[in-house]
Amino acid sequence: MKTKHELIVTTPSEREIVMTRFVDAPPAVVFDAFTKPELVARWLLGPDGWTMPVSEIDLRVGGRLRHVWRNVESGFEFGIAGVFREIVAPERIVRTEIMDGAPGEALVTNTFTEQGDGTLVTMAVLYESKAIRDMALASGMESGVVASYDRLDQVLAV
Repeated sequence: MKTKHELIVTTPSEREIVMTRFVDAPPAVVFDAFTKPELVARWLLGPDGWTMPVSEIDLRVGGRLRHVWRNVESGFEFGIAGVFREIVAPERIVRTEIMDGAPGEALVTNTFTEQGDGTLVTMAVLYESKAIRDMALASGMESGVVASYDRLDQVLAV
């Protein structure tokens, strides 16, 4: 039986991954957690042992974002970059995403839907090909997203 805080991952098309998760905060608060660099750097870390030394967000259509993660133990770093295409606060963000060293550009759409006492967060990622989507699915992305959302719950509970 699924709980309301469980991450649900689906593949509605051969190039897409959709992830949904309930968060115990109103949409405006969750939107801020996704768009303010000082908040993003506290929760969007994936599994334990990672930090985000770079979190840059120019939140406007045409504005850029850059996040860099660092493994505490090994010092290994990787990052993503993107451009905002649509921003409807606090409901929707559409942006591109390119991961350092990975093929292709993805289109990421985040929606924040009020549901009772919280927000249903949906992230739809459209990849350039099925092969790239499958590579993302095989990367361990799901466990990293689960850990990040669990951390988001802690950040927003303060």
